[in-house]
Amino acid sequence: MGKKKMQFEVQENESIEDCLNRMKKLGYTPVRRTEKPIFQEIKKGSETIYEPVARQIIFEGTLIE
Repeated sequence: MGKKKMQFEVQENESIEDCLNRMKKLGYTPVRRTEKPIFQEIKKGSETIYEPVARQIIFEGTLIE
């Protein structure tokens, strides 16, 4: 028996639907979605600006009994 809870990250080459299908194949159902921005550091003269360039989407899944 696998872990009751697991995190699934949406990969770069994968759509959200692909990730959810992958979860289902492994026997998990999504219970929570987390998004984290990914920032890029840009230096303009003496100041540093952090600009969001992408986002990381993580689903938390629980094992289907």
